Amino acid sequence: MIKKQNFILIALLFFFACQQEESGDFADLILINGNIYTVDESQPRAEAIAVKGDRIFKVGNNEEIEALRGDSTKVIDLEGKFVMPGFIEGHGHFSGLGSSLLNLNFLKSKNWDEIVAAVEERVKTAKPGEWIIGRGWHQEKWDESPGRNVLGYPYHDELSAISPDNPVFLNHASGHAAFGNAKAMELAGITAETPDPFGGEIIKDSRGIPIGVFEETAENLLEEAYQEYRATLSEEDKLEEWYKMIEYAETECLSKGITSFQDAGASFAEIDRYEGLAESGDLDVRLWVMISGRQDDLAEKAAAFPKIGLGNEALTIRAIKGYMDGALGARGAWLLAPYEDKPDSYGKNTTPIEDLVDWGKVAFDNGLQYCVHGIGDRGNREILNIFEEQFKQDPSKTGLRWRIEHAQHLDTSDIPRFRDLGVIASMQGVHCTSDAPYVVARLGFARARYGAYPWRSLLDNGVVIANGTDAPVEDVSAIESFYASVTRKRADNGMEFFTEQKMTRAEAVYSYTLGNAYAGFEEEIKGSLTEGKLADIVVLSKDLVNCMDDEILDTKIQMTIVGGELKYSAEN
Repeated sequence: MIKKQNFILIALLFFFACQQEESGDFADLILINGNIYTVDESQPRAEAIAVKGDRIFKVGNNEEIEALRGDSTKVIDLEGKFVMPGFIEGHGHFSGLGSSLLNLNFLKSKNWDEIVAAVEERVKTAKPGEWIIGRGWHQEKWDESPGRNVLGYPYHDELSAISPDNPVFLNHASGHAAFGNAKAMELAGITAETPDPFGGEIIKDSRGIPIGVFEETAENLLEEAYQEYRATLSEEDKLEEWYKMIEYAETECLSKGITSFQDAGASFAEIDRYEGLAESGDLDVRLWVMISGRQDDLAEKAAAFPKIGLGNEALTIRAIKGYMDGALGARGAWLLAPYEDKPDSYGKNTTPIEDLVDWGKVAFDNGLQYCVHGIGDRGNREILNIFEEQFKQDPSKTGLRWRIEHAQHLDTSDIPRFRDLGVIASMQGVHCTSDAPYVVARLGFARARYGAYPWRSLLDNGVVIANGTDAPVEDVSAIESFYASVTRKRADNGMEFFTEQKMTRAEAVYSYTLGNAYAGFEEEIKGSLTEGKLADIVVLSKDLVNCMDDEILDTKIQMTIVGGELKYSAEN
């Protein structure tokens, strides 16, 4: 009789254990023995995390999380490593990043000779008439000036000599200037008589001869010729190239701990492809996309948006991208006072104000965010004016979270306006230290000190800062941008740039996680390690909150987890 009762008891225990497993009380994945920084004020630190499906199931100590282990639960022992929410790239160009990895990349090139040599190697394998494409050069960052130059820009002669039959089209690191050789200019119909377009300049020497450099909207002259060549390629080949670029971009992002990417300006054609990838489950990095305003059918097609959380939160399209001015490196940032090193120039307004007002109305009427590129202090002021006037049209619409992308150089009187209007400053920490060698030369000491990348001033005024890299303008590395944000120091030579404006460690982590999520109305589903949110997690070799400054750049990405799935491991 006792044996029979024992058998029944064991059977009941087994039944209830099975019921518990089936009822969902066990996790699919648990991470234990970690140094976990949650970015959740209600539970800032933890030892372990449980994941069920694509969501965070529970956050707590080892004992609490171990209790959720079932027979099929996967367990990762973190061995004390630092864990935080996956990095969110707050402003970049996803297909552009992929293109930079597929084509010639000059981000690390030290001088013009290295660039010429790289192009010469590519010419050896290029087909007749094939365009040679590259990006990443920056004349202000070379270790020596080219022999013949105008404003630091080299002449096209060397590139034309090594590539007489292949057009060469090399974008500036900022994306706001481009270099073309003689063949490219010939195909584009560029001569000494070609006038400057609105918002752009063809750089010419003292004789009025184009040297091969095209600033701001003038680079479209080369782009149009390049697109004519692209039109001769098969649609199949172009699509295959695009999907390869996306694959490269995803791989690069995951290897650097990035789980979400805010794409700053995609065409409707690209958005259609992103939708296909999201619905088929083929996006490994979550995308949040701005619609480029530079499309003739913007007002008509914008009515179909926003589209939120497609493919189980893989894709959201809920913003329009505008373009107010150019970049400081190409002296295209629109300033209130002239450039210190070019007193006859105030920079350039690259899109007519009336167009930017119209794009803002399209965003306002369709419930979309408006995200406008603004770098110079005049450019930023004009954007704030547009926003303010639009908000007055219907004061009942509040909390719109419109954004200024970059917000690099501000007049100090405009900083409180960001707070008062609820405007988000979408800035890129690494731009500060990357540009540092020439900012004072461009703006002078006072403007550089008080208005250039004024993070502390903005934060102290209660402004939300979103962080990123503007890849492929800079390397997509969140670690490098984090280092710049908390030190304002260059990694190569230790040059510091007005360190009184730096962020704290906690502020910088927030800007790369919950701050970016907030900037896209996604703080309820991502940005912190909180129960119920998406299980987007990065495991790092260093504690970014507590390690020494000089240890930050040594930090390695150990694991990148998206939706509870291990997408990258340093061991593989």
